[in-house]
Amino acid sequence: MLDKIGIAKRIAQEIRDGYYINLGIGIPTLVANYIPDNLNIVLQSENGLLGIGPFPKEQDVDADLINAGKQTISMLNGSSLFSSAESFAMIRGGHVDLTILGAMEVSENGDIANWKIPGKMVKGMGGAMDLVASADNIIVAMQHKSRSGASKLLKECTLPITGINCVNKIVTDMAVLDVLSEGGFKLLERAPGVSVQEIKDSTEGTLIVEGEIPEMKID
Repeated sequence: MLDKIGIAKRIAQEIRDGYYINLGIGIPTLVANYIPDNLNIVLQSENGLLGIGPFPKEQDVDADLINAGKQTISMLNGSSLFSSAESFAMIRGGHVDLTILGAMEVSENGDIANWKIPGKMVKGMGGAMDLVASADNIIVAMQHKSRSGASKLLKECTLPITGINCVNKIVTDMAVLDVLSEGGFKLLERAPGVSVQEIKDSTEGTLIVEGEIPEMKID
């Protein structure tokens, strides 16, 4: 099984040179710490920042410099600050190459639920709806199962939907999976120490397994 850092490290392997990337709240923010040094990429935040760096060390924290999740961050040389209106224009205009989001549920059709649990108070959906509606490449970082042991990779989402048919790939603590355009989760890799049968038993939605499934390589 992977921990949160392991999930972030595996997702960092999906990043390509030149990408503009939006990191969602939770596990996705950790990806900033594991981007290969040889890649020239730009991290974007909905609250108006291009050029996010790794999380700052304690002595370098600036309480006024935060991401959309209100976490303190660092800025790289050449970073830009601007209004949230300009930031959402970038998102809605399709100028973000990769969006990495957390989720509470994902369906086998690529639907995502990641903003509300009924009965719990939330301030709103935030930028999630804009991100999933505008992005062509969405990777979800999540736990494979809930705290109660129920699968979070479902035939249909049971929680309020954020976006329909939009997720491309999922990295969980157990596996890496593609979401197929015709529906279903295609198993690509399994986490260290996790068997294919364990993944099958933990996935409610349709799981496609073809050939030998390699174990993830996490540096």
